[in-house]
Amino acid sequence: QVQLVESGGGLVQAGGSLRLSCAASGRTFSSYAMGWFRQAPGKEREFVVDISRSGSNTYYADSVKGRFTISRDNAKNTVYLQMNSLKPEDTAVYYCAARSNYGLGDKPYEYDYWGQGTQVTVSS
Repeated sequence: QVQLVESGGGLVQAGGSLRLSCAASGRTFSSYAMGWFRQAPGKEREFVVDISRSGSNTYYADSVKGRFTISRDNAKNTVYLQMNSLKPEDTAVYYCAARSNYGLGDKPYEYDYWGQGTQVTVSS
């Protein structure tokens, strides 16, 4: 069992930055690939980025490539999402998730555990 807790969301102006954190419980954090998804009101949950168990491989959605950076610290059981050059269309609830499979990681059904989400609002 893995419990995930996101933090770091908030209100920011367009062009600004935020850093999200996702803290995981348990001693097997490094055995899970991690992902970030987001969901805006009235829309489906959308893939943002995935990171491999070691952190050596990442996969970004085109919509955030070049602006967002994922990283992880396995010693601290934490994954981070640095978001720069934020746009109003980035407004959503952001979720971190953990998966044990070896797929691409861009589909919600691939993930075993989810956090409760943190709200990110970007004003124009």
